[in-house]
Amino acid sequence: MKKSEHVTVRWWRWRRNPLKRRVDVVEAWVVLAGWVLALLGGAFAGLAASGAVERAVERQRAESRQVPAVVVEDAPAPYPARAASDHRVWGEVRWTAPDGSTHREEARVPPRAPAGTTIPVWVNSSGDITSPPVTAGEAWLHMALGGGLAGAFAGGIVLGAVGLTRLSLDRRRMTQWDAEWERIDTRRGWKTG
Repeated sequence: MKKSEHVTVRWWRWRRNPLKRRVDVVEAWVVLAGWVLALLGGAFAGLAASGAVERAVERQRAESRQVPAVVVEDAPAPYPARAASDHRVWGEVRWTAPDGSTHREEARVPPRAPAGTTIPVWVNSSGDITSPPVTAGEAWLHMALGGGLAGAFAGGIVLGAVGLTRLSLDRRRMTQWDAEWERIDTRRGWKTG
């Protein structure tokens, strides 16, 4: 049995072709413009998201500072269920905010820390306890993931719109073919299929 040959003609929508229709040319331009917009828009969205994350990290670093806090009462023993995780426990601490006011609140302290033990805590500009600022590695990871996801999402939206446009153009092409087949079949008085 002889094997059939399949020839792929590349760039056929851009070449001169008597069978090429206006819909084919429109589709070629839509696909080209869609890929260019997806790449450029994705890159722009990724850079914008990465910059926004970087500014948020810098703002967090500028607004938080580490201050010494004193454990007010003896800290409890560690909980047995938390043996594999963070070994610190909740205990009441007292610290002086950057504006000079004294605050008391619960914070994570070492287990069985006696009253009077000094521990470092992170506070924001208003003097409330906050989480420590992200490290340089964590900031880079957040920037890379945020930028990558934003770029992929923006590019995906553009490519999705291109896919819907191509689907619409395919339906239009099929409608035109149906009309032409109908016109050819009825002109000679017979039906194909």
